[in-house]
Amino acid sequence: MVRGHVLVCGGTGCHSANSDDIYDAFEKEIEAAGLKDEIQVIKTGCFGLCALGPIVVIYPEGAFYSQVQPGDVKEIVSEHLLKGRLVTRLLYQETVVDENTITSLDDTDFYRKQRRIALKNCGVIDPENIKEYIAFDGYMALAKVLTEMTPQQVIDEISKSGLRGRGGGGFPTGKKWAFAAAQPVGDKYVCCNADEGDPGAFMDRSVLEGDPHCVLEAMAIAGYAIGSNHGYIYVRAEYPIAVKRLRIAIGQAREMGLLGKNILGSGFDFDIDIRLGAGAFVCGEETALLNSIEGKRGDPRPRPPFPAVKGLFGKPTIINNVETWANVTRIILNGADWFAAMGSEKSKGTKVFALGGKINHTGLVEIPMGTPLREIIEEIGGGIPDGKKFKAVQTGGPSGGCIPAQYLDIPVDYENLIAIGSIMGSGGMIVMDEDNCMVDIAKFFLEFTCDESCGKCTPCRVGIRRMLEILEKITSGQAKMEDLDTLENLCYFIKENALCGLGQTAPNPVLSTLRYFRDEYEAHIVEKRCPAGVCKKLLTYSIDPEKCKGCTLCARNCPVDAIVGEVKKVHVIDNNKCIKCGTCMSNCKFDAITRK
Repeated sequence: MVRGHVLVCGGTGCHSANSDDIYDAFEKEIEAAGLKDEIQVIKTGCFGLCALGPIVVIYPEGAFYSQVQPGDVKEIVSEHLLKGRLVTRLLYQETVVDENTITSLDDTDFYRKQRRIALKNCGVIDPENIKEYIAFDGYMALAKVLTEMTPQQVIDEISKSGLRGRGGGGFPTGKKWAFAAAQPVGDKYVCCNADEGDPGAFMDRSVLEGDPHCVLEAMAIAGYAIGSNHGYIYVRAEYPIAVKRLRIAIGQAREMGLLGKNILGSGFDFDIDIRLGAGAFVCGEETALLNSIEGKRGDPRPRPPFPAVKGLFGKPTIINNVETWANVTRIILNGADWFAAMGSEKSKGTKVFALGGKINHTGLVEIPMGTPLREIIEEIGGGIPDGKKFKAVQTGGPSGGCIPAQYLDIPVDYENLIAIGSIMGSGGMIVMDEDNCMVDIAKFFLEFTCDESCGKCTPCRVGIRRMLEILEKITSGQAKMEDLDTLENLCYFIKENALCGLGQTAPNPVLSTLRYFRDEYEAHIVEKRCPAGVCKKLLTYSIDPEKCKGCTLCARNCPVDAIVGEVKKVHVIDNNKCIKCGTCMSNCKFDAITRK
């Protein structure tokens, strides 16, 4: 029996910051200190507060050490594990009461208003050890449905809970399962969509890395409910840690009889295979995903028929994303009423968001549906860095929209976000401040969808390209006001005529920025000016003669020799040569260079 546990974050963010070296250093120093039989080191999934990684948490004290480096490990072992003294300088400062006292992480601003259901085990268990998952009620839900519930009762419970798909569309999960269950007996399939491709989104990846068994168990439950014996997890190959842990989890579940033939002696057979995606964003669309699993080009299929009727290999198929699956076992164990008590009237439960962009506390948060946007950004996220003003938040990835400051108090749920021109999407939430150009943001997302379009339908293949060309004209100062009308008309045409969700939602970032930030578009067109100072072709650099000391730093660092002047005399920028790189401004020590 050990007296303490050292939990080292093994999620992708901390892994990229050398948390593996930290784990190895703890193993080495603990053995050198003679504590090998007393202290256990565990590599976990993501704790959520990614801005503070690499993260180490030590129990039973619950000490939260942030931005730990391998060189800090010897001090932590010597002081904390041997002498019982906290290493205060490495603690997350919000948890520090005094030199010898810390408060719980649950009392910090970042965690206080969260409710972790999908992320329940992330940062808590070793994701590569099935016994730790079982110790936290793992596979109890599967045992319950196989021994106490009929398939219809399982579907009824999921329907009653109000769980909706967390992958973007928000379709009721129980209804989707019911459609597939109603199809004639025969081959049916259960699929997990782990092809998370939105820029700035990493929710599904973190669940797979930190709690892979919750997805396997939920898929087995769904298989029992609809009469399926086989499942597929479609995960992008760019998630190597998630893929590794999924493979380990599937192998362990098979060894313990929790996947495969005659699960728990019930007579129910269910197994799962992994299929790797090559990173095509369009394969996040369910019918394109099915084509890819079948070994075909990842193009979307016309609907109807929907996958629940005719899906993988032409058989009835249900597809849910990782976060949706991560809620299923908790609903079965705690009951539909428990889940439905959280959230808003039409959006039940919680939602995981990946907070990124111009915000102090980047990372993963899980909040009850209906939480005001302001609480997420200002309280949980810690607000905007460097005293800058909040300008907008983009939700829903390339399919979503930009929400301005006037809607900061809106409760976040499916219906409210749609009403103001955005969507929930899979859960990316990118925060922008006053230094962001909204025309440039719209162009960024349109460049992404233009590159990721499969090209199957003309509205998407050609229409998005024409939209991007207009945005490029605007940001280079070559557009006319009538181009805005053309742009808006193209948006609505593509939304109505594109084949799949990628094309139908691609205009959303443009429409939302036109709706709330039209003045920025007009400034680019009429005044040939970028108000945020982002669009290079509209920028002009100049030197203030009263501030210039003639130090020559700007001239010496200009890559195109666009600055002329003698030592100790005022310098001048030749704007015909200037490439608007900003090197002069960053090198000037006297604030003599301005950008307009």
